[in-house]
Amino acid sequence: MSPTIPILILAIPLFMFIFLGLCGKKMSHLLAGVLGTLGMGTVLVLAYYTAFTYFFSGSEMFISEAGERLQYVVFNQTWLQFTHSLVISLGFFLDPISAMMLVVITTISFMVHLYSLGYMRDHHGVFEKGFQRFYAFLSLFSFSMLGLVVATNIFQMYIFWELVGASSYLLIGFYYTKHSAVSASKKAFIVTRFADLGFLIGILVLSYYTGTFDFTNLTSVPVEGIANTYHVDLSTPTAVLGVFQSSAAPMFMGASVLTWALVLIFMGGMGKSAMMPLHIWLPDAMEGPTPVSALIHAATMVVAGVYLVARLFPLYLMETSALEIITVVGALTAFYAAMVACAQIDIKRVLAFSTISQIAFMMVSLGVARPEYHEGLGYMASMFHLFTHAMFKALLFLGAGALIHAIGSNDYTEMHGLRKYMPITHWTFLIGCLAIAGIIPFSGFFSKDEILSAAVNYGVWVYVWMSLVAGLTAFYMFRLYYLIFWWKEHKVREGHHAPHDQPWTMSLPLIILAVVSCVAGFIPFGEFVSWNGEPYDFMAHFDWNVATVSLIVAVLSILLATLMYRKENPLPAKFKNAVPALWNWCHHRFYWDELYMFITHKIIFNGICRPLAWFDRHIIDGTMDSFAYLTNKASGAVRPLQSGQVQMYVWIYVIGALLLGGITVLCLI
Repeated sequence: MSPTIPILILAIPLFMFIFLGLCGKKMSHLLAGVLGTLGMGTVLVLAYYTAFTYFFSGSEMFISEAGERLQYVVFNQTWLQFTHSLVISLGFFLDPISAMMLVVITTISFMVHLYSLGYMRDHHGVFEKGFQRFYAFLSLFSFSMLGLVVATNIFQMYIFWELVGASSYLLIGFYYTKHSAVSASKKAFIVTRFADLGFLIGILVLSYYTGTFDFTNLTSVPVEGIANTYHVDLSTPTAVLGVFQSSAAPMFMGASVLTWALVLIFMGGMGKSAMMPLHIWLPDAMEGPTPVSALIHAATMVVAGVYLVARLFPLYLMETSALEIITVVGALTAFYAAMVACAQIDIKRVLAFSTISQIAFMMVSLGVARPEYHEGLGYMASMFHLFTHAMFKALLFLGAGALIHAIGSNDYTEMHGLRKYMPITHWTFLIGCLAIAGIIPFSGFFSKDEILSAAVNYGVWVYVWMSLVAGLTAFYMFRLYYLIFWWKEHKVREGHHAPHDQPWTMSLPLIILAVVSCVAGFIPFGEFVSWNGEPYDFMAHFDWNVATVSLIVAVLSILLATLMYRKENPLPAKFKNAVPALWNWCHHRFYWDELYMFITHKIIFNGICRPLAWFDRHIIDGTMDSFAYLTNKASGAVRPLQSGQVQMYVWIYVIGALLLGGITVLCLI
């Protein structure tokens, strides 16, 4: 494959960021938006062409005679070389999951670019201040995310990982005059920096013992006779495990160094993917524009952690204790987020906690993936759910944006009865709800049940736990749906227009994503993506018993939500009053934010930093100030001696000579 198209995939969004950032203010808002959208549309076409070529061309560089999907390094330029093998390169890595992510990122990004042409202006057609800057930041984020998924080595991934964090900071804080948006952007940046520190330490530990950053050297072996082509082989991660086991320091605190390296790398994924206890930034990140929420917090940035674990999955198979940690963290996060989502009234925060829960679903699927269990079904299921979730969650966020744009509020208690006013938004949002609830034949049904099938083979407790989470998901999503589109009629506030469907630039992405959410489940995903590249007939391992049970759970949850929220009735209030403590805990997010505030403000700031600041100010600075004071006083005392009068100097000389002579005489006597 020629490197021209892959280079353009990365170069175009970078160019659009620089161009719009420097020249955006010199052009009209509409022109800047159209140029940004056309640039992303071009990248979309190129990415689709690249993915199509990889999956369907039949080239020996991409697929073996046995049907195994291969890894292909399109280009790889050396940037920094430390040793013969320890090299930081910048390149383009093509394999099943990177090709899939090219499709996901460019699709969602293009939809967001198109959607924003309508969303980022009011009902009178006036564009928001900073519109050009917004499109520049979108291009920067797209460039960063694309660079992350095609990285040839883990250090290149880390570089773009940090760029993703920086661009998300800029987008979340887009409304920089709004205090809550500024606080949210700083919160996201700081929390993810702590996670990224763990990620960096993990990279350094891994590279120190293995002597390489390259994914191919960590998980694959070259294909004989074909340049730049590799296939997954467990002999490589087994050799990596052997390196750690034979090292001088194989253990630390009862765990192998490889385990620590992989757990620390997963820590970076915990931050980006908002896993407990590093999840607190994501709900507050909803302060950014809703298209940003769809792009970053539904389909792309938050799945970076899942992608990271999937990229290094052969290594994780060598240390199953790390996979068990991933499973436990994912299971706890999924249940926690689902419980909290049931008690929120801000539409974007419901979707934010839903995202946390669904990303945790994917993490659990990777954690329970073992070759001995249905040939690694969990890996394929996780990637499949990543793909389907990106589409229907982006649909739900963009639908929420249409509602917010029409009503002027995030509070869905002000959005009752909107199905009559906004039919396109209503039907597309309903499709998104059915997909995430796992109702057949929508896409979420297939990917979710593959995860549950993988879980039941790993352990009954994981299956039961995740089935409960799936039931809660269906409940809170249809609670949201009924409260917005049904219940009592929406009353138009004085001075406001009646709500209505948005212009075609906002409606078209909703329709396209809704169609994809209807048909994506029928994609034979296992033929394209598996943990070792071998074709995987996931329907052959599809457990219809599990699917039937999960479908029953989902339907019962929807019926419960219908009973409680289809029309105004006292049941929600009765439930709230019956379990007030549980409701308050869920409504206040189990007081995680308060806990963080207590730790940071009461303990770190007031208990540690303030005494240290006092010690620095009064003891350290006071000591230095005392030296300066004494020096100043001494200089003031001797200053009169430097009068410039010769008579004074003679007298001083004479007195000094007499004193010296007197001392000499006394000493001689």
